[in-house]
Amino acid sequence: MEKELSNLRKAMNSSTHKGVHFTEIQKKKIRASLHQQEINGSRKPNLSIYFITALAASLFVILFYTDLLANLSSHEGVKQGTKQTLESEWKVRNEYARKGQVLFSVSPDPNLTAGKPFGYMFSFKEPFVAYKGKEIEIYAHKETGERINVLPPKKITEPSPGYSSLGRFTTSLMVPESGLWKYEIFLDKKLYGDVVLSVGDVPNFVKTMDFEMIDWNRKAVNLGNNIIGNENKSGVIGADKPSINSNQKWMWHLWGTENPTQLTVVGFHRETKTVHQILTTGWSIGLGGENNGADAHTPSSVNIPTAGEWAILLYVDEKLFDVLIYNIHH
Repeated sequence: MEKELSNLRKAMNSSTHKGVHFTEIQKKKIRASLHQQEINGSRKPNLSIYFITALAASLFVILFYTDLLANLSSHEGVKQGTKQTLESEWKVRNEYARKGQVLFSVSPDPNLTAGKPFGYMFSFKEPFVAYKGKEIEIYAHKETGERINVLPPKKITEPSPGYSSLGRFTTSLMVPESGLWKYEIFLDKKLYGDVVLSVGDVPNFVKTMDFEMIDWNRKAVNLGNNIIGNENKSGVIGADKPSINSNQKWMWHLWGTENPTQLTVVGFHRETKTVHQILTTGWSIGLGGENNGADAHTPSSVNIPTAGEWAILLYVDEKLFDVLIYNIHH
């Protein structure tokens, strides 16, 4: 190896670094040196060159695959990190904090469900000057991308009654579907913060087919004793004097039942084709014994959110029992 390098140095002794052109003598020396290397190489294999080449190739392969594995691991870590971020983003939380400081929290109605307005109380923590004169607006959206304005712009002019700031900002909001909803608070069109709430749905034993089979021509009639309903099946005292979007007392009556324990009431608004919880205490209520000639009865508080034609579906112990059709216009 040293001999070949010596021959090459001799040939390059007068290189272009010391002049502009190769001389004929320089060219002959270079050709002779290369020729000599070929002869020597044919006579005796240079194992050191093979060893160095193989070692270099091995190092290249090791480094290449090490880098590849590192990149794959890093990419997988990014994906997992993104997934964790998304999961955390849609975890139920009723307060919003920035830099470790809670800016506001929300307390919704305990019976919060989809399809009808429910009360929300927001407790804002900053001094009132941070909100005074600004317009508050609330949007709600789901992971699917559906986004609605649940509170149009409303100017903040004074603190909550009895508070020095907005410690008790109350409002009524409605979302159309069950599931996780993110409520975004905007002040003067700028995002202030958000919370994620779980909105309930109708009981799982209520089927879509139940709404498709409603007979809208089978109107409820006067059964006597101030009961409006279907003869020998079901009826209500109070259904003839409802008030829109305010709590009313209704007394439910059922005929043809044997030891019933639970009544589930589901409201369906014909015009908007929306499902509503009309009992103010939840979807279901316990049943009592005989009353006014009926086999079972129970008092309740109801709230009809809007005027129009309603189908009131009654389920006794999770089975469809009857459907009451009412026209409610006041």
